[in-house]
Amino acid sequence: MTPFRILVVDDAVTVRAFSRSVLEADGFVVDEAVNGIEGLERAMANPPDLVIVDVNMRKMDGYTMLRVLRRDPVLRAIPAIMISTESKESDREQALLAGANWYIVKPPRPEVLVEAARLLTGRPLQPGRGEGVP
Repeated sequence: MTPFRILVVDDAVTVRAFSRSVLEADGFVVDEAVNGIEGLERAMANPPDLVIVDVNMRKMDGYTMLRVLRRDPVLRAIPAIMISTESKESDREQALLAGANWYIVKPPRPEVLVEAARLLTGRPLQPGRGEGVP
C-alpha cells in the first residue's frame, strides 16, 4: 500500500520540521511549502492526501489558500487541517468557513497531530488512542 502523503504549509521552519518528524515517524510521507502560493503550486503539481496549513504566512495566508483550494475541482476534496497560535472560537470558525476540516492550536501535541492526520486520511487509530482528539 502506498503511504499517505501530507503537505505541510507553514512559514516557520521549526514547525515544518516538527510536523515532518512526527508524521514521518507514523508512516506518512511529508512534503513542505513555505506559504500559501507555494502550497497551492505543490498541491496542483502532485495532490496530497491531506494538507496542514498555518494561518499567518506571507504572500498568501492559510485562509486564502484554503478558499482557493476549495474552488479547484481537482483539489477541493483534499482534507485540510488548519494550525495556528490563535485559540479563540472565532479563529476556529473562520478556519472552518475557509474550508478546514480540523483546527489545531499551536503547538500541537504529537499524538493529536497524528490522530487528526489518521482520521482525515482514513487510517485507523492506534488501539487505546483517540481520547485527546479535539
